[in-house]
Amino acid sequence: MQKLLITIGLVILVIGLLWPVISKLGLGRLPGDILVRREGFTFYFPLTTSIVVSVVVTALIWWLRK
Repeated sequence: MQKLLITIGLVILVIGLLWPVISKLGLGRLPGDILVRREGFTFYFPLTTSIVVSVVVTALIWWLRK
């Protein structure tokens, strides 16, 4: 359990450090992401981005387990 938590923490750290590069790729602003702007309120739900990331991570895990 400790190794899993350390690994998850390291993955989050790497994603945080690479975020400027990731944001230049266009992730987070894909068609299908939900953005609602009202006066004094902004709601953003990255639906398409979440699906793309999920598919990539699933494929990567599947490939590494083979």
